[in-house]
Amino acid sequence: MFWIALVILAAAGTYGFVRWRGDAVTTTHAVRRDLEQHIVSSGRVRVPTRVQVAAQSPGLVIAVGAVEGQRVSAGDLLVQLDGAAEQAAVAQAEAVVDQAKARVEQLRRVGAIVATESLRETQTNLERAKTELGRTEKLVASGAITVTELENARRAVDIAEAQRAAARAQQVASTPVGADSRVALTAQLHAEAQLQSARVRLAQTRLVAMQSGTVLSRSVEPGDVVQPGQTLLVLAADAQAQLVIQPDERNLAWIHIGQQARASADAYPQRVFDAVVSYIAPSVDAQRGSVEVRLDVATPPPVLKPDMTVSVDLTVAAKANALTLPSAAIRGVSTPSPHVLALERGRVVRKDVELGIRGDGSTEILAGIDESTAVILPTSRTLSPGARVRPESD
Repeated sequence: MFWIALVILAAAGTYGFVRWRGDAVTTTHAVRRDLEQHIVSSGRVRVPTRVQVAAQSPGLVIAVGAVEGQRVSAGDLLVQLDGAAEQAAVAQAEAVVDQAKARVEQLRRVGAIVATESLRETQTNLERAKTELGRTEKLVASGAITVTELENARRAVDIAEAQRAAARAQQVASTPVGADSRVALTAQLHAEAQLQSARVRLAQTRLVAMQSGTVLSRSVEPGDVVQPGQTLLVLAADAQAQLVIQPDERNLAWIHIGQQARASADAYPQRVFDAVVSYIAPSVDAQRGSVEVRLDVATPPPVLKPDMTVSVDLTVAAKANALTLPSAAIRGVSTPSPHVLALERGRVVRKDVELGIRGDGSTEILAGIDESTAVILPTSRTLSPGARVRPESD
């Protein structure tokens, strides 16, 4: 019985000594090393300009000159509509223009000559009528003829004067500033406008690429009847290759224009290429809590296609010889008062710390501890400042 009691007393003493020393904890120390902070995000290859090729007038499609994935250049024919009616309208408008031009030319050359000759003739007739009137007045005064002859002579002078006035008006009208010329010129301008309109309608039967790009989709076939505004093809216009990502808004303070990144398409993860931050959206997406960031790709790999999913590793900060601590050892990281629990003289001590950049599994410590501080790693047990603890190795 004595030995049993002695063993029980020894065990109780040991247990009490252990309880007095506290729970065993694992500790670590801050170390200095080079550190980089990265933001890894998924995104897509952005198409800066999508061009929707649509019909401007109704018509029958007789040819389609591009397929999905095809590269096209500015001026290449994409869709040809039946333009027989428009071609006939152009021919008719051209004939009307030629007729109007001929009328203007006729007035400019022939009309002026005819009007001048007509005026000269009426002037001669008027002078002859006046001479005849003077002779008649003398004969009436001598009683050789009757007064009736005098009235006829005066009427002939009035008619000649009226004819001269009409010829003079016709001559003025045939000049470049005359009424006839203005009417003819107006008719020519109207005909030319109608011709231009007809040519525009004819041109609308040929849908061509306005700039170089790649055909993303095609929704038209020969034989289709299309309507105005109907989208027939969608092109991705050639432009600077860009990626777009949507990192969490909490990373906004770390992202800046000009930062370097490494990216790869999810379909070709081995093809890694460089990208540079070129745009940060001025507002945050309230629904997703993210911000749009665009990156330029100076030399995109050939495998990069519009809307392809990509992974982007963005280096937002780097520091040489930084004092770092395992991120798991820092408590309250997302609060205004991050801190660590340290082991000093067998007891738990809280130490507030100031954090710097955050790398892969490590965080920079700007202030609060140094390399000599024994930092307690988290355990399943709750530790409070002032509690007795002992290093796990003891």
